[in-house]
Amino acid sequence: MDIILESTNTRMAGEERRRQILHKAMQLFSNKGFSGTTTKEIAAAAGVSEATVFKHFANKDELYSAILDHKACARSLPSPFEALAEKAAAKDDFGVFYTMAYNAITHHSEDCAFLRLMLHSALEDHDLARTFFDSFVTKVYEFLSEYIRSRQQDGAFRDVEPRIAVRAFTGMFIQHSLNNILWDKEQKLLKISNEDAAREFALILLQGIKK
Repeated sequence: MDIILESTNTRMAGEERRRQILHKAMQLFSNKGFSGTTTKEIAAAAGVSEATVFKHFANKDELYSAILDHKACARSLPSPFEALAEKAAAKDDFGVFYTMAYNAITHHSEDCAFLRLMLHSALEDHDLARTFFDSFVTKVYEFLSEYIRSRQQDGAFRDVEPRIAVRAFTGMFIQHSLNNILWDKEQKLLKISNEDAAREFALILLQGIKK
């Protein structure tokens, strides 16, 4: 029994240490980028030796990519489709776009480091940016485009290219989040709640594409 408990405690301690390394690595990567961050700095921030970092991650690339997997497994990257499926089935136009915008803005505000990390990885042309784009962003485009297309067939939406409408819509709330996180942290240009921002963005889109 003691051997089993010791093995369980050791495994839990190892998992906790791995999560701590990932957490500190993401903070450093989000501030300094992939190229500007060393494994030595990550180890120091996590309070472990550099050898311990390599025990959990073969190299810096593996650590960088593991952040996305960790986020997905921890559901820090919430699937927008679960929340939208019922509203889409009910053809609740406002509900679909409001929920998408609100969830995204809220996620961005609660996890600023991850958004900064994605920007760094894109600027450095790292595979992490492409992985995130392929596994998340493209699915958002596909879901919303298909919804717009189906509502066009119902005669509810104007004949516009669905992906253009999606890009305009996502551009609104992504730019809003970037302003709040990078340039206007005190929200001097625009101070508005996540709920109000999401509502206005949804209404702007719908006023443009509804018949």
